[in-house]
Amino acid sequence: MELLVYHVDANSAYLSWTAVALLERGYEKDIRKIPAVIAGNPENRHGIILTKSIPAKKYGIRTGESLFEARKKCPDLEVYPPDYDLYLLCSEAMYRILYEYTPVIQRYSVDECFCDMTSIKRAGDNPVEVALEIKERIKKELGFTVNIGIGKNKLCAKMAGELKKPDMIHTLWPEEIPDKLWPLPVRELFMVGRASEKKLEGMGIRTIGELANADRGILKANLKSHGVLIHDYANGIDDSEVVVNDDIIRKGIGNGLTYSYDLETIDDIYRELLALCERLSGRLRKLGRYAGLVSVYLRSSNLHGYSHQMKLHGMINTTTEIFDIAKNLVNEMWKKEPVRAMSVSLSNLSDGENIQLSLFDSKDKEQKEALDKAVDRIREIFGTKSIFRGTFANGSVEPIQGGVNDGNYIMMGGYRQ
Repeated sequence: MELLVYHVDANSAYLSWTAVALLERGYEKDIRKIPAVIAGNPENRHGIILTKSIPAKKYGIRTGESLFEARKKCPDLEVYPPDYDLYLLCSEAMYRILYEYTPVIQRYSVDECFCDMTSIKRAGDNPVEVALEIKERIKKELGFTVNIGIGKNKLCAKMAGELKKPDMIHTLWPEEIPDKLWPLPVRELFMVGRASEKKLEGMGIRTIGELANADRGILKANLKSHGVLIHDYANGIDDSEVVVNDDIIRKGIGNGLTYSYDLETIDDIYRELLALCERLSGRLRKLGRYAGLVSVYLRSSNLHGYSHQMKLHGMINTTTEIFDIAKNLVNEMWKKEPVRAMSVSLSNLSDGENIQLSLFDSKDKEQKEALDKAVDRIREIFGTKSIFRGTFANGSVEPIQGGVNDGNYIMMGGYRQ
């Protein structure tokens, strides 16, 4: 049976998802319609552009350039910080809609999925009609747009989805490859990076069509096995399967910070650790997950790094439980040297169903979970700083810190193993 694959890709995901969240909170501007970017550390002029609006693109602003350079091109550029918690939730919401159409979904990154539609008769009869239904549902129910590429394999589906954006559906059937794919610059082909592009240009190959019709032996001689791979791709050949990895988000989540000062005492470390655990545990509960393993990483001011982890007998999701374990791990490994960076990670995640109580669970586990649930609700309504632990009262440490995802979960452009 011939494969039928959809590639579903959220348009300017970080910016679109931020825009939707802002509009839902009553923000007057749709940042997708103005020169705007999402940038890491927007308070720092050296922050990096993570994604940009279409109006910002017209100023020549590019993903990956510094905020300083971008503002030289567009002084009125509006900058918004990334919200990784939000992005994971949006990714989950998109996935849930796709799962209504097929269970064979490969989450390639936080903003894109491959869907094997081969066994879905309705899609086989009219693949564009079903793709349009999915696209419009995501737009209506979630508030952002996607591109959907359709092809007989993953490569063709992905290349189809890249043809023109945003909010579009494209096909790339075998008979369409010469007209739709071959005229494109060779750099547009999946798996052709800058180094490969430069080598191909040196061979007189500038378009995908020229690559498709190049001598396979010469390509192998110059680019080794990679030359054979991209020659196949240029001809629309790809036999890789859509590998189900719907549980990829469950591998782990993390939260960490690099500090502008040294943490020199154990009390300093504890307070900062608690602030990291507050955000991390809140993220875990928002995702509806429980953790079975806790890891802590420390990096000293002399850049020496080390980590410890603990596999649990049961599953946890409360701030107190996570902090208590993280604190014990710090006690085991801290070498009495100043700490400049610290992170906490949770893995072996479960959705909470069929979790068995352990003899090692604390007696007040249910009370802790109920308390955190109430605190989460208050913060959701009144803001993250509306309620915090007395430890942080009258102190200089922010009660909830971090936000940088450094665990083994999906992010833009793929996921960490």
